[in-house]
Amino acid sequence: MPALRGRTFRPSPVLAVIAVVALLALPVAPGGDGGAGPADAASGLLVVLCAVLLLRARARPLSRTAVVVLGLPVGGLALAAVDAVSPGEGVAGLGRYLQIFVLVPAAVLLLIRDRRDFRLLAWAFVGLALWQGAIGVRQYATGTGASYQGEDVRAVGTFGTQDVMGMATVVSFGLVCAVGLALGRTGARERLGAGVCALVLLAPLALSFSRGAWIATTVTLTAQLALAGLRRALRVGAVVVAAGVVLVGGLGVGTAMLQERIDSISRVADAPDQSVTDRYTMWAAATGMWQRHPLTGVGLKGFPEYRDGHASLALSAGSDTEGAGAGYRKQPLLSPHNMYLLVLGEQGLAGVLCLVGCWLALLVLGLRGLWRARRRGAVPEGALIGCGLLLWQLVDFAYADIGGPSTVLTAVCFGLVARWALVDGEAYGPVGPAVPARPRPAPAGKAVVR
Repeated sequence: MPALRGRTFRPSPVLAVIAVVALLALPVAPGGDGGAGPADAASGLLVVLCAVLLLRARARPLSRTAVVVLGLPVGGLALAAVDAVSPGEGVAGLGRYLQIFVLVPAAVLLLIRDRRDFRLLAWAFVGLALWQGAIGVRQYATGTGASYQGEDVRAVGTFGTQDVMGMATVVSFGLVCAVGLALGRTGARERLGAGVCALVLLAPLALSFSRGAWIATTVTLTAQLALAGLRRALRVGAVVVAAGVVLVGGLGVGTAMLQERIDSISRVADAPDQSVTDRYTMWAAATGMWQRHPLTGVGLKGFPEYRDGHASLALSAGSDTEGAGAGYRKQPLLSPHNMYLLVLGEQGLAGVLCLVGCWLALLVLGLRGLWRARRRGAVPEGALIGCGLLLWQLVDFAYADIGGPSTVLTAVCFGLVARWALVDGEAYGPVGPAVPARPRPAPAGKAVVR
């Protein structure tokens, strides 16, 4: 103990990031507008904390590549903010986009010190997913979830009907992190625990009835298995299939409603339901806005203002929401539920080139770091988690956009992605040709046999 007297305990700055994640476990007030919550306020404090630590250290925190990539969305956002419907809407939209895609990701990147902090934050994602998933399964079993086909069985966790996609997003992020930890270079017990968590999270993801989350998760998990190696992919794939058989056949998860929801994925073009029709109509409206304002779009938060002028009569008045502690409510359709088209309609080509260009740069850099790491040995869990989270988000953005209390977790997700792509992945450096080993000198007094 005398050797420990001179040491002082310094908590890791990543605990502040974990606190933001933990606040998403709190219930959202039923019937709220689904706007900013405690986690959003904590994310603002997180950015302030990071700035204070940087000022105290007086060090250059980011490389030039990181500054360019993370700062790329600012140009398109500034142009779109100028063209907003009102100055207030422009400032509000600019602040929200900067929070989600620039400031919070940069703060998370800087507050993660090493591989241990990265794994700790990944486990925080898994823990939040298990908590929300457990609440969602209970909602399905007791009939206290959100309304779906006339029954209150849709698992939404603590997010309620104002953010029905929230639990599906959280569970998907946790599942991607758990698979990355299970396939990475962690200890045997940690890999086993992560694998068990991944299997457990399959049930609440299924009960979320979120087709977009299912598609994005399937694509991402397949990519993670392929990147981790063929043998491991076959073993884990066999376990997942077995778990699916148990869930569907043994535990009765495969209900008629779930089967109908799965079948509806293949009918979105032939016989779409009203929600799909509304989505197609809003996609067409966003495209029409871009055609009228191709360079800078209609301005931040301008989609609701210009929607009716570009939408056809097939668009309904709104989506019906009920259950999970809230009464019946007609929720207005204020976004196209497609992030790419939302950016195209509100920010034009300038916004797409800047914002989507940032995401693609992160993807290229992340995959490059993964390839370099794989050339030097087993793929680390940071590569699988970072590339997996970004791939999930890029696929899901084709069916969803930002909005709701769970959006702040997207910002933390991009922070993990940026950490691997811009810091940890770059540390591996280029992989050159193998250097031949020098012959060892023979010991004194002994002849060299040739």
